Amino acid sequence: MNWDDVRIFLAVARAGQILGAARRLGLNHATVSRRIAALEASLKARLFRRTTSGSDMTEAGERFLVVAERIEADMIAARAEIAGEGDEIAGTVRIGTPDGFGVAFLAPRLGALTARHAELSVQLVPVPRSFSLSRREADIAITVERPTEGRLVAAKLVDYTLGLYASRAYVEQYGLPQTPQQLVAHRLVGYVADLAISPSLDYAAEFSPGWQARFQISSTLGQAEAVRAGAGIGILHTFIARSHAELVPVPAVPPIRRAYWLVYHETVRPLKRVQTVSAFIGAEVEKARALFV
Repeated sequence: MNWDDVRIFLAVARAGQILGAARRLGLNHATVSRRIAALEASLKARLFRRTTSGSDMTEAGERFLVVAERIEADMIAARAEIAGEGDEIAGTVRIGTPDGFGVAFLAPRLGALTARHAELSVQLVPVPRSFSLSRREADIAITVERPTEGRLVAAKLVDYTLGLYASRAYVEQYGLPQTPQQLVAHRLVGYVADLAISPSLDYAAEFSPGWQARFQISSTLGQAEAVRAGAGIGILHTFIARSHAELVPVPAVPPIRRAYWLVYHETVRPLKRVQTVSAFIGAEVEKARALFV
């Protein structure tokens, strides 16, 4: 079996289309199509079903994906061992994170890591969305739930809390609600519920069953900025709110607890650059553990 054909298969499987895979690989569309056809002929099985929107894997393709990722992991491990990968920590590591953790916590700290390793490039992608590690949208992902499917390695980073906050200017004008029932009489800042990337992030009902935010922002940092500006009371990450002296906690409801997990695909486990970045994130979180709760 030709490794290049397997590599092209993985690219198509992860991109969901031949054109997208061709762009990632730097090949033309016809070459990718031809190599996939050759692989299908050698396996005597159809791996993709062409549709108007892309290429969907067949049942045989799904089964072969498991084999292909195992081959990929072996190739990565072999290259790391033979070439001494990691004697110099080099290459690119992309980290996908929720925007609050990525911008407020990681962004100020990752510069120390790249200063330590001159050949290491770190890409931080802090956006409010989920990342597919199997499709290689990121090498490392910070998630708010432990993954239950896929060939993923997951380690809990830290518990964190979310609580109600308001600006001092808002409190001076409207006062502080003391009970969940009093919240409904206040201006509320919230998230866009149908854009929550995880069920565990749809938590407004835990603060008030009748929570109705007239100002909704999909970004964690956007919510914090709106609350700082006096737009209303919002549910903010404690570790973000604590960095702003103009924010005060609202005692109507106690904080709730969630957790961050560090996750990567097991095929990249042999890469020392991935292990180095993972270890750095874990160490930085450990040093700042008290900030999160």
